Amino acid sequence: MIHQVSAWLRSSAWFVALAVASPVLSAADKYTSEHPAVEPFVEEMRLEYGFDAEHVRQLLAQAERRDSILEAISRPAERVRPWHEYRKIFITDKRIAEGVAFWNEHAEALARAEKVYGVEPEVILAIIGVETFYGANKGSHRVLDALATLGFDYPPRAPFFRGQLKSFLVLTREQQVDPLSLTGSYAGAMGFPQFIPSSYQAYAVDFDDDGVRDIWNNPVDAIGSAANYFAEHKWRHGETVAVPASVSGEEFAKGFTLDHGLEAKISVGELKKLGWTPQQELADDTQVMAFEFDAGDHTQYWLGLHNLHVITRYNRSVMYAMVVHQLADLIREARNQ
Repeated sequence: MIHQVSAWLRSSAWFVALAVASPVLSAADKYTSEHPAVEPFVEEMRLEYGFDAEHVRQLLAQAERRDSILEAISRPAERVRPWHEYRKIFITDKRIAEGVAFWNEHAEALARAEKVYGVEPEVILAIIGVETFYGANKGSHRVLDALATLGFDYPPRAPFFRGQLKSFLVLTREQQVDPLSLTGSYAGAMGFPQFIPSSYQAYAVDFDDDGVRDIWNNPVDAIGSAANYFAEHKWRHGETVAVPASVSGEEFAKGFTLDHGLEAKISVGELKKLGWTPQQELADDTQVMAFEFDAGDHTQYWLGLHNLHVITRYNRSVMYAMVVHQLADLIREARNQ
C-alpha cells in the first residue's frame, strides 16, 4: 500500500460500532442523494475538477456500501506476529521461484527500469511479489465500492478516503477507464504494486509508451511505476540496505529505545558505545535505524540504512521492509545460480 494505510488501521470498539452501524444505509445499498455526504461530494467534484454533477451522481448511485469493508478496516489490530512467523508468510520457495520466472519473462522491462530509475530488478520484484504475488492476488473489491464506503461511512478516516475517491474518479477520467470495472484491496489499493489512487497519480508511469498508465493489467507499466516510486523516494542504487549486528554487555539498550520509530536515527558510533557491533564495516557517523527481531530461539539485531527507510515509505513497517529486502536478495541469488 502504498498504500500508507496500515499505520492507522487500528481502531477502538467505539469507532467500529460507529463505522459499521450507519444510520443511513445498510449492506449493498447504493449511494444515492439521500445519503448526506453524497451531494456535497458531487458539488466538490464539479467545482474542483469540472465533473458533470449528474454524471457523478449517477456513478455514485451504482456504488455499494459494503459492511465487509467496514468490518475489515475497523477490526481491532490482530496480534502482532513475531518476526520468525511473519517472515515465513512471505519468504517461501514458491514466491522466490515465481519471482525468478517473472524476472525471466520481463527481463527487458526490469533492465530498462534499472537504467532509467536506478532501482535494481530484484527490489521491484520483491515489492510486487509481497504485495500481490506477482499479480496473482490484486484484490477482489470494486475500488469504487471500497472508496465510497470508507469515504462516506467510515468516520475515523472519511476525509482521507473521500480524497482518494476524488483521485480515483480523476484518474479514471484521464485514463478513460470505466471506474466500475476496477478492483483492488478493501482499502482501495490497486494493481500489481497496490497503489492507492493518489499514489497512482503521483508515481504511475506509461512505461511501454502505449498512452495508458495501466498498473492493473500491464506488468511493464507496473514495473516502471514501482521503480519510479522508489526513485522519487531517493532509493540509492547498489547501497547496502540492512546490516546484522551483535550486542554485548549491559549498555546496549540503555539510552536508546529499540523500535521507537521509523524516522528516528542513531549513529553507528553511538551504538558501538552501547555495545553494538555491526557485522559489516560502517562509518561511525552513519545514521541508522536499530531494531531487534524475535527469531524464535534467539534474538536478531539489525541496523537499517537509508534504503531500508525508503522501503518503509511503501509500507510503514520495519518487518515489511526487511521481508522485501530479504526476498529481493533471495530472488537475485536464485536467478544467478
